[in-house]
Amino acid sequence: MISLAPTIAETVDAYRTCEFVTLGRDGAPLVWPTAAFRRDDGTLLVTTSLAFARKALNVRRDGRVALLFSDPTASGLDRPEQVFIGGTAVCPEEIVASPAGDEAYWSMLFDRQPDSRRYVDAPARWLMDWYYLRLLITVTPTDVRTRPATAALASLATDSPAEAPAALRATAPVATDPAPVLPGADVLARFPTAVLSARDASGAPLLSRTRTTPTPDGFLVDPAPDCEMVPGPAGLLVHRHDDRLSGLYNALVRGELHTTADGRRLFRPDRVIEPSGSGEPRDMLRTLRTARRDTKAYLDRRGLTRPRVDWPALKSLATASAARDTTAP
Repeated sequence: MISLAPTIAETVDAYRTCEFVTLGRDGAPLVWPTAAFRRDDGTLLVTTSLAFARKALNVRRDGRVALLFSDPTASGLDRPEQVFIGGTAVCPEEIVASPAGDEAYWSMLFDRQPDSRRYVDAPARWLMDWYYLRLLITVTPTDVRTRPATAALASLATDSPAEAPAALRATAPVATDPAPVLPGADVLARFPTAVLSARDASGAPLLSRTRTTPTPDGFLVDPAPDCEMVPGPAGLLVHRHDDRLSGLYNALVRGELHTTADGRRLFRPDRVIEPSGSGEPRDMLRTLRTARRDTKAYLDRRGLTRPRVDWPALKSLATASAARDTTAP
């Protein structure tokens, strides 16, 4: 295990989210935004609900993972370094329905996402119990790298390129030829940068934040110099959140990474995945129904009884978090 230098550890602790990549059954890198918690022993804790268990299942099959801390929204840091952490992960079969033993992690979530405190009260708890049925993923760092801050992260996303701040409009790529329409072009055009996921020569996952420039054949990308990505399955992730980890949106454009004849990197998309849709109320209802259905399916496939959520313990942590919140109305 590689220990994080104190300054890097402080930066990691300040980031509200990171990008976390696992390897799918076919070896393709699958990346999604998540929260990570640095434990005292130097490992990193990532959790996922049963409704979104894919990353846990991937880890159980292939423990090679990576995290990238590259979106400093709400971190309080001024142009912080990006931090890439490669490592190995494990995920036990145990379903955790109590914060016991990981109180610091749940306190962090309640502090950083104040709206989530409401989930522990009725009537929300009747609909959100699936959210607290968790699988714990422990990451042991084996590779730590820092990269310069991305200037375009001053504002990660807008509804359209024209609404971006002036400083970003000059850098946000806009296609000059509307045909053919590339899968994900409309999504990527709203973000000045995206996180590219691919693999190295050994098959381990890599992550790099990059600008995306549309061409008739795909998107030109520019991974960090220390990121030796090889051609093959790849993805471009965009995501956003506000200062209270609300207003969440994420989308993954999947495809293939190629090297052009002149040595540039070209990402050819083939599909777009938006787990929560566009964020409209109907999408939120659909996500809730899907989450409850998928939680039940996870348990049924394994013949497991639904664990009872430790609501009193969660309520205690949420109450303590609210008492610390000086921004609450």
